[in-house]
Amino acid sequence: MMDKVIVVSACLLGVGCRYDGRKNPHEEVLSLKERFFFLPVCPEQLGGLPTPRPPAKIYGGDGFDIIEGDGKVLTVEDKIDVTSCFLKGAIESVKIADIYKEKIICAIFKEKSPSCGVKTIYNFNSDTLKNGKGVATALFIRNGYEVISSEEFKNIKKLKKEFR
Repeated sequence: MMDKVIVVSACLLGVGCRYDGRKNPHEEVLSLKERFFFLPVCPEQLGGLPTPRPPAKIYGGDGFDIIEGDGKVLTVEDKIDVTSCFLKGAIESVKIADIYKEKIICAIFKEKSPSCGVKTIYNFNSDTLKNGKGVATALFIRNGYEVISSEEFKNIKKLKKEFR
């Protein structure tokens, strides 16, 4: 089983690391536990942010822009700049994944998150979604990892069939 590793947003495994401290177990992802070794990461905690923590959103672009030094990650209410924490958490998460790089099939990350969003993240000034990647997702992609959204049920089921 250790020869097939999936990096997973820890919140999807039921770890209470969401910004609000709640647990968010994802049954479809958890159903893969018999076939794969899960390598859980929470980029926001690895970046030094506490749990619970104020919600944050990307201001100006998406995770790729943050990596390039454009845009910021700000807390929603007080507009505190937490960009450095998000970057540090993304870097540390990739470092952890790199330990098992040859064995990693993919990463499954929590959609809509400013760290882990794969297809969508929240607009800074509203609760609407926009196309874009979170900071950790962008860095994983930059480092050659395939990243699957927690909402891509078809691709998650496909993993189950492909790697019997």
